[in-house]
Amino acid sequence: MSVKKLWEGSAQFQENSHLFKYKTWLAHEYQIDLNSYDDIWQWSVDHIEDFWRSIWDYFDIISHQPYQSVLKLRTMPDFEWFSGAQLNYAEHIFRHHHLDEETAILFSNERGVSETLSWKGLKTKVASMATYLKSIGVSKGDCVAAFLPNVPEATISFLAVNSLGAIWSSTSPDFGSESVIDRFIQIKPKVFITVDGYYYNGKPYDKIDIAKTIANALPTLQQVIVLPYLNQEAITSFPREAKNIKDIFKNKGDELSFEPVNFNHPIWVLYSSGTTGLPKAIVHSHGGILLEHLKYMAFHNDVHEGERYFWFTTTGWMMWNFLQSPLLMGATIVLYDGSPTYPDFNRLWKFSESVKINHFGTSAPFLVASMKQHIKPKEHYDQAALRSISSTGAPLPFEAFEYVYRNIKSDVWLCSMAGGTDVCTAFVGGSPFYAVHAGEIQCRALGVSLHAYNDKGESVEDELGEMVIDKPMPSMPIYFWNDPDNKRYQASYFDHFPGKWRHGDFIKINSKTKGIVIYGRSDATLNRHGIRIGTSEIYRSINKINSIEDSLIVNLELEGGRHYMPLFVKMKTGIELSENIKTQINNQLKKEYSPRHVPDTIIEVPDIPYTISGKKMEAPVKKILMKMAIEKSINRDSMKNPESVDFFIAYAKTI
Repeated sequence: MSVKKLWEGSAQFQENSHLFKYKTWLAHEYQIDLNSYDDIWQWSVDHIEDFWRSIWDYFDIISHQPYQSVLKLRTMPDFEWFSGAQLNYAEHIFRHHHLDEETAILFSNERGVSETLSWKGLKTKVASMATYLKSIGVSKGDCVAAFLPNVPEATISFLAVNSLGAIWSSTSPDFGSESVIDRFIQIKPKVFITVDGYYYNGKPYDKIDIAKTIANALPTLQQVIVLPYLNQEAITSFPREAKNIKDIFKNKGDELSFEPVNFNHPIWVLYSSGTTGLPKAIVHSHGGILLEHLKYMAFHNDVHEGERYFWFTTTGWMMWNFLQSPLLMGATIVLYDGSPTYPDFNRLWKFSESVKINHFGTSAPFLVASMKQHIKPKEHYDQAALRSISSTGAPLPFEAFEYVYRNIKSDVWLCSMAGGTDVCTAFVGGSPFYAVHAGEIQCRALGVSLHAYNDKGESVEDELGEMVIDKPMPSMPIYFWNDPDNKRYQASYFDHFPGKWRHGDFIKINSKTKGIVIYGRSDATLNRHGIRIGTSEIYRSINKINSIEDSLIVNLELEGGRHYMPLFVKMKTGIELSENIKTQINNQLKKEYSPRHVPDTIIEVPDIPYTISGKKMEAPVKKILMKMAIEKSINRDSMKNPESVDFFIAYAKTI
């Protein structure tokens, strides 16, 4: 596999990295002499308990009780990390006492509103929120749900909830009420923190009625807290019992303390996209997320104390949770709320210059869109402070790699990454020891025993395969909410290759460079411009349209970073698909969910393919439309209506 080298870290860059210091520390403390990144990775997966013990020691984890064993493992997913240990994630964020007067959070939004919060100021506000939550009965194990934009109040609230040992969960205000209720009703929150609305593309979006609808649908709520963001008088639109978050911050809280919890105590609940029904409520642990985020921030992003770390995200994407982790390194997190392209495509690059961002994180579709718009930041904005650009959310195409070096910064470290909500981190990402090659993610992350499996379950290189992780990671879910027998958890990752995690991505590992290419989802999840969407959300909306009998949707990741999401509909007898019905579909999806749910085209089909057991065959249809060999795409013998695929085979020839 011949690939084009675009960047390589200098000797000084490598020697100043956390990874170099860790390698040196390993030689001294563990008497393990490892030279290359490949050597370190191989050791980390061959000696997985020793590796994670070294992470514990290297980062000097604060534990209120010693651990009894690093890993109790039978067969995945039946494992337990650091049993007996008691710790708190937020306590590790606030141990940087020497930084009190330095900046912890920088915030700006598309309206030009800015805020700077010092470490001391952050701690004071977290203490005020924690004191209030405690006063209304929130304690260890309770759930707090948030419907907030990417603003400092979201981070403050999360840290307060976390300090109490309570469980955090959030969605962003661009979600419709039905999507939010589907998520939050599962976890029975005691407190609901909501915004009154938000701005996007220069327009205000009032969310008061939706927030009320959500609150009314959550019978376990004991308190609603409101952030007035559009209108300072918004609190008057809520029931009298609602509390203004600004009033909470006015009251001086008790001294901030941290509730020690078991290593495997829940830190937050994230959600799958809801491909086959209600979104899966994915639960991660305090300790697992702590170790994983320290490892990734240090060794794969090389984030240093005092640096400024930005990621364009919303609170409904796992990258918001990930964005809190630079605080563990004593770095400043940079938050932005609004459209990344308002008033034009240069907005975030101008912002990067103005606040001197060191690490710039975004989605692959944003970089592709900037490329297509011929945006040339390096000609207009000073990016001297910029050390790295991170990209995730979708595969970053070859051309976009070249675009970054040609038009953004020629000597920047492009550390593209890929992971998921499932682990709230990346399986593959950056290494300061490796070169950047066009189209490839640099490396498999430390402690991640990741392979490409062919159809026979064999680990292969230089050919397309399923992404499989064959050893546990601390940040793998501890369980799914309301899944007492772990049936949904088991079915989600471990049924295809028993005892091994099948992630649902097609990948290829380059045997020479060790780089990884992601080819998109191998399952039915829709990856729409970097945002994962569940097919069930689409179907749930379309099922309300009486003239449509059935439907099927897929999203294709095409060359050059393009996406194509066709919706196939089977009409009821005697009804034809008209432009009015298409408009109704699009408007309904936009209203109930978001513009990202709107398909690129709507096509009438004679029938929708089903398995014998009654499951829609989205993944096989996707393979057909991606022009994979028919015999490898679909098994007609397993179908309830095998003739239905003939339309899709014919249609694939036209695209």
